[in-house]
Amino acid sequence: MNRIFFWTTMTGVPVSIIGMLLNWPATIMFGIYAITILALASYIGRATESLSIISGPRIGGLLSVTFGNAVELTISIFALKAGYFTIVLASLTGAVISNLLLVAGLSFFIGGLKFKRQSFNIHDARHNMGLLMFAVVVSFAFPYIFSFHLTNNETFILSLGIAIVMLLLYFAALYFKLVTHRGVYALEDDLDEEEEPEWNKKRSIIILALAALAVAFVSDQLVDTFESVATSFGWSEVFIGVIIVAIIGNSAENITAILMALKNKANISVEIAVGSTLQIAMFVTPLLVLLSLAFGTPLSLIFPMEALVSMVLSVLLIIMIINDGDTNWFEGLTLLSAYIIMAIGFYFM
Repeated sequence: MNRIFFWTTMTGVPVSIIGMLLNWPATIMFGIYAITILALASYIGRATESLSIISGPRIGGLLSVTFGNAVELTISIFALKAGYFTIVLASLTGAVISNLLLVAGLSFFIGGLKFKRQSFNIHDARHNMGLLMFAVVVSFAFPYIFSFHLTNNETFILSLGIAIVMLLLYFAALYFKLVTHRGVYALEDDLDEEEEPEWNKKRSIIILALAALAVAFVSDQLVDTFESVATSFGWSEVFIGVIIVAIIGNSAENITAILMALKNKANISVEIAVGSTLQIAMFVTPLLVLLSLAFGTPLSLIFPMEALVSMVLSVLLIIMIINDGDTNWFEGLTLLSAYIIMAIGFYFM
């Protein structure tokens, strides 16, 4: 499998450049860019896995989340700059439901096929549950409700204020978990067995940096194909953002979460799935609101009703699944089933 990703990466980036210079059809280039990003995501996943072993599960999980979301953030920035507001909001929606239902579902399902029961730290899980409720139910639903009584300018000012609060709380949460309460809620089961990383720290960081640069370039080109692809396949911008872009953007987290589940490291799998959602909602989303000022294209936190309901239901479902501190393949299948139902719904929008 690693050889396949290696050759895909080695050929994908040059072919992407050649296709761009020769103006190959947008639909063909969309496929090439998507496959190339998936291959690059595998290197991001392997590098962050090595850093997880070196740095420990908490910091390793944070690194996996941060670099895993590099793809999503890069695509969203270029889409925002190009004025694809529908795709930006849809991709953020897709990132939330994809992380909570697809990434967590696949890791729980595949890990559950190998281990009948996988446990994780319930204290960390419940801490993240509260933040999920705040980020999605409070911060996203609140501006939608008040937007009916505000002008566009007032709605953006409200969104800007919420974005600043979310960023402050996100960094406070990191400080809480990594500094003031680091290890306070650790359990004996959290201690991982000694394991050798695939790559050393220096090599992992170099690979992460190179992969991130390559992803930035390919993502910029990918955004330029959205309009042609939507027309050719009859896809709506919402479906492209919620499903297609989200799957491509979350490929790194998916790969890493599954690898961790297969090694019975459910703590890291849950941290990746839920932590990635929190980073999308509380860091990437407000950051895009602030960046929209620089681009001269104000982005308000007003999600369509369908997107808002989907995110809220995803949060409520994952809370019910992880509330007991362990999981199995059937719970993973439940999450996957919910994702498929939502994907079908967005396809017909």
